[in-house]
Amino acid sequence: MTHDTPAGPVALSVILPASNEAALIGDCLAAVLASDWPGSQGAVETLVIANGCHDDTADRARAMQPAFAERGWPLKVLDRAEGGKLGALNAGDALASGPIRVYLDADVTISPPLLHQLAGVLSPDTPLYASGTVEIAAKGAVSRAYARFWRRVPFMVNGVPGCGLFAVNARGRARWGTFPDIISDDTFVRLSFAPEERRKVPAPYRWPIAEGLAALIRVRRRQDAGVRQIERDHPALLANDDKPPFPATKKLALALRDPLAFATYTAVALTVKLSPQSDQSWTRSR
Repeated sequence: MTHDTPAGPVALSVILPASNEAALIGDCLAAVLASDWPGSQGAVETLVIANGCHDDTADRARAMQPAFAERGWPLKVLDRAEGGKLGALNAGDALASGPIRVYLDADVTISPPLLHQLAGVLSPDTPLYASGTVEIAAKGAVSRAYARFWRRVPFMVNGVPGCGLFAVNARGRARWGTFPDIISDDTFVRLSFAPEERRKVPAPYRWPIAEGLAALIRVRRRQDAGVRQIERDHPALLANDDKPPFPATKKLALALRDPLAFATYTAVALTVKLSPQSDQSWTRSR
């Protein structure tokens, strides 16, 4: 397929905020381009919103436009001087034309079946939210230990957390207007839907976590602050919170199975609980 042959109307828009992601944007976009997407279902539109970048994130994204055009898929790059993920998400939404919206972090790499599976479960004309099966990736010994325990937490096993990737259909997107000034956009969107309105598809995606104990603590502190902010500013959303309990017996069983993972996870959680800070900045801390 050449760039002169469009794949049809846009069926799905990928909104990809990126701040100083030059090292990662190529792999993220290559994974989107490699999606198993039937041409008969229209085009996938990808919108890279480079926000407050001091590197060549935008240029690297633009360099991939010919490859996307070969498939008949539009790849648009907006370079905003302003930083901030929420502003980038709102700018992407303003440009998007697809009825299905996939919000994707630049450090995430999706598997080929994911977009098609998301489109499938979001096709009904009722408000729906969806995500894939997250694969937590970590490099260092501390982060690997933390990840081993975290991936066994009931919420991660049984829920649809949407870490780094979540999607909604058109009726679902109508649940809110612009993204509010909020720390945890994924929690805000997930809790905008009742449990029975959420879908998890089997296709995986890779989501890296912070590297090292100090970085894990910073990110966990931010996550907890995001939850507290929703409790304070959007209390009505808590009616949709179905986070399953984590019984002490299950924790003990996991601790006996992997003491190092349990100790690492507990050390991070206790440090954050005993020394909370109000930090609303965007923290990835690779």
